[in-house]
Amino acid sequence: MKEQDKTISKADEVLQRMLAKDAFSKWLGLEVDEIGEGFCRLHFQVREDMLNGFGTLHGGVTYAAADSAFAFACNSHGRLSVALSTSMDYLEAGKIGDVLTVEAKEEGLKNKIGVYQIRITNQEGLLLALFKGTSYRTSKEV
Repeated sequence: MKEQDKTISKADEVLQRMLAKDAFSKWLGLEVDEIGEGFCRLHFQVREDMLNGFGTLHGGVTYAAADSAFAFACNSHGRLSVALSTSMDYLEAGKIGDVLTVEAKEEGLKNKIGVYQIRITNQEGLLLALFKGTSYRTSKEV
């Protein structure tokens, strides 16, 4: 087995362990399309119960989806990682029926710190939001 195959298998194993107890990500309807070391791409469809008082996607839903992708990506190395800081810029509003893609990419990784950028786009490729997350990597294996 190639080294890369082992890495992908470990990332997938960690993802499955996380998803088994993640009722909130299930409620959001998140579907993971791809997982790898330091990377996660998922998607979900905007439902009526995700809208705010103006009929657009609630910012908290957008944030939560990005936070889940961030968690899956930063834990994919097999070390328990937690958010140290996060920020989000909202550029466009999601609408009911939109299929949003959330892609988390590792930008830097050190012994104790990881930095990730997460892009949220709709089915037309329109960039809705940018999320930046910094993770603290514990010494505990997942």
